[in-house]
Amino acid sequence: MNTTPAPAPDVWEELVTSALLGTARRTPPGVAPGADASAALLDAAAVETVRRRAGLRPTRAAERPQPAPEDPRPPLPAPAGRRLSMLLADRPGTGGGGRRGTAPDLMELLPQWLSTANARGYAAPPHLLPALLDAARGRTDLRPAALTFAGPRATWLARLNPDWRFALRAAPGGGTALPPPEDTAGVRRLWEEGLFAERVALLSAIRARDAAGARELLATTWATERAEDRLMFLDSLRTGLSADDEPFLEQALADRSRNVRATAAELLSALPGSALAARMAVRAGACLAVDRTEATPTIVVEAPHECDPGMERDGVVAKAPSGRGERSWWFGQLVEAAPLGVWPDRLGGRTPEEIVALPVADDWRNDLHAAWCRAAVRQRDARWARALLGAPAAPEAGGPGAVSLAERAKLLGTLGAEERAEWVAGFIATHGLSEAFQLLGVCAVPWAAPLGRAVVDALNIARDAGSYPWSFSGVMGLAERCLDPGEAGRLEGLMAVPDEGEDASPGAGGYWAEAFQRLVTTLRLRGAMTEELGAA
Repeated sequence: MNTTPAPAPDVWEELVTSALLGTARRTPPGVAPGADASAALLDAAAVETVRRRAGLRPTRAAERPQPAPEDPRPPLPAPAGRRLSMLLADRPGTGGGGRRGTAPDLMELLPQWLSTANARGYAAPPHLLPALLDAARGRTDLRPAALTFAGPRATWLARLNPDWRFALRAAPGGGTALPPPEDTAGVRRLWEEGLFAERVALLSAIRARDAAGARELLATTWATERAEDRLMFLDSLRTGLSADDEPFLEQALADRSRNVRATAAELLSALPGSALAARMAVRAGACLAVDRTEATPTIVVEAPHECDPGMERDGVVAKAPSGRGERSWWFGQLVEAAPLGVWPDRLGGRTPEEIVALPVADDWRNDLHAAWCRAAVRQRDARWARALLGAPAAPEAGGPGAVSLAERAKLLGTLGAEERAEWVAGFIATHGLSEAFQLLGVCAVPWAAPLGRAVVDALNIARDAGSYPWSFSGVMGLAERCLDPGEAGRLEGLMAVPDEGEDASPGAGGYWAEAFQRLVTTLRLRGAMTEELGAA
């Protein structure tokens, strides 16, 4: 019979310490040193464990969570559900690096799968929601589509697991239900008393359906808001921006916060009929003229010599970035904010295409064209965007030129999807793929047939030249996600290992074969995914 006395209620830590150090170094409390100390320690730990468990006081039962909300959307087809389970089971970083082989990258297909499922209006299978939220937790680019697909149950689960709290932050008002539009008292109460995230969500929701109502609501508390909050609220006016917003934005030009003033000026400059746009047109117009004394008419630039208070009030930042001249900095901001419609009259009745083609004196061409690019993007002016882009086959389109590739990508965003794809296809046919990555990123998915053919033809040329395929890995990855799945059959002839010429890089043929095999496999998988999700 064990006669070891029960340890005191506060000696559990002593028993743990003795076990970690060993009974030879530290004798447990109430235990005699010797060979039997180890057994006595275990007996004492057992007794203490029973005592601790028996000594627990009962607590009040926790309130059961409310049931998850119903999702009224139709259930996902069974084959699509199995496909989603496969996509979510794939994890990046398990391949150990090196050659990718011919297997598709399933996680890279998940965004497209979610986009299609959301377009079809399906509800997420409840048993896959944890894995879906885990995937979105690790990839912020997945979150908007993943949370849309997860539906109302995402916020319900996020309240039960802190690892998924991002779903609460992403939900309107942090997961708080917004009052209906007809509940004017509830709207006003939430606006005046709600948390910042709730107020931003409320203002955005109202702005989407009632632009004037949102502006009027913002005006009720504008004077008492913090500067950082005013900036976020002002940004919500981008939705549905119109001339009706001009009086409010003009008042914001006098705001004590420089960032608020700059945002107000940017919004006003996007309204070509605004008073600010007219003021900027006068200032910018004074900087440009056409010199007709030369054999070829030439644009001459006289940049401003100072940044006066009026310019600062209208959003011109006085301090130039490091390495940038002040006059060119002020000049660019004036031209960027001026309505593009003023230049044909100011520059001799010429069209945008004719204006862009004029030479510019004294090395001002890059500054001037860059400012016109920003203006075209801000004002969504497709005609000026076409003029600045020029012909895709022109030598300067491949750079270097007055308009950089990054600027060309932004200009392309002002054009329709079909025209955008056609321009990029012409660019690739002339200049190849080495400079096309940024441009391909702004094209609609799946790529239009002419663009897809141009990409495949360029890849085939690189393959025949014996270049290593990893020089084109970025474009190949885009092709896997963006090429029309119907192109898979046309690519089968490129899956074989090509004959290597004398100038070919050693082993390049095998890498190209793998790359095209992976591309074809991925395209077929994407086609199957679309079929499993059914017709729109």
